[in-house]
Amino acid sequence: MRKVSIVVPFYNEEEILPQFHAEMLRALSSLDRTFELIYINDGSRDQTGHILHELVKQSHQNISCQVIDFRKNYGQTAALQAGFDHASGEIIIAMDGDMQHLPSEIHLFIHKIDEGYDLVSGWRANRIDNFWLRRLPSLIANRMMAKLSGVMLQDFGTTFKAYRREVVQEINLYGELHRFIPVLAAERGASICEIPITNTLRKTGQSKYGITRTFRVFFDVITLAFLSRFGTRPMHVLGLAGALLMLTSATLIAYIIADYLLFNSDLRGTLQIAVMIFLFGSQLVATGLVLELLVRVGHEATGKKIYTIRHITRSEPT
Repeated sequence: MRKVSIVVPFYNEEEILPQFHAEMLRALSSLDRTFELIYINDGSRDQTGHILHELVKQSHQNISCQVIDFRKNYGQTAALQAGFDHASGEIIIAMDGDMQHLPSEIHLFIHKIDEGYDLVSGWRANRIDNFWLRRLPSLIANRMMAKLSGVMLQDFGTTFKAYRREVVQEINLYGELHRFIPVLAAERGASICEIPITNTLRKTGQSKYGITRTFRVFFDVITLAFLSRFGTRPMHVLGLAGALLMLTSATLIAYIIADYLLFNSDLRGTLQIAVMIFLFGSQLVATGLVLELLVRVGHEATGKKIYTIRHITRSEPT
């Protein structure tokens, strides 16, 4: 049986950690495999790091554990990359640690990898979170990503995925590229399938996603379109500013047109300003895309890690 590594990033999850770890051990103990748990403490400011170290001190049959402590909060992409770098299993599974991904469904991913797939992606077929802030932007983004990339997945956004080790070894993550792993893997000829997973609401703690996630989803689509043609975080800054300017300009132009048609007003000076605002906004978006390419080239050329580790704690199976 092939060894399975499970990578789970955590950021300020002290309230739910003991329950998650207990559920994980319960799920893995029923499977005839050797497992490796890799927990990443992504610069948490609460007691997450302390609780993780206490949990992994306990030995469990066929399950080894390690905690990777970051020096600061680097984000989910960096946390996953660190987990992938330190994983020793032939199968690597990534998931969230907020109990919205159920450890009891891990066996479904392993089964599909055993069937011969290189990458198995979770699909939140029946989502129950907020429609306007989460589900609608996600639906639009997923359809656009599928069309742009040619990878016909229903759900690009979920972290719950399984990979053959060689797939993630060929991919370097930075910026927000963790959402695009299926696309990057498909470019390398990986066989991909999707399985439905349970979508649950958080029982404790607070979600790390707010209204800004809607903007991130929009810019992820733009980034994917760019990467799919030329092959990551600056876009989320310049792109937001550029999009707001373009939206402001479009609103102003619509007002000028309506005022001209209704009152025959001469607002040519204002129209010129609106056009200049639109052009400046589009230049910011274009600059963001150029910086995305520079970031990609820089990381590929130097091989520099996108995270720094303070400490690693390990426990071996009994």
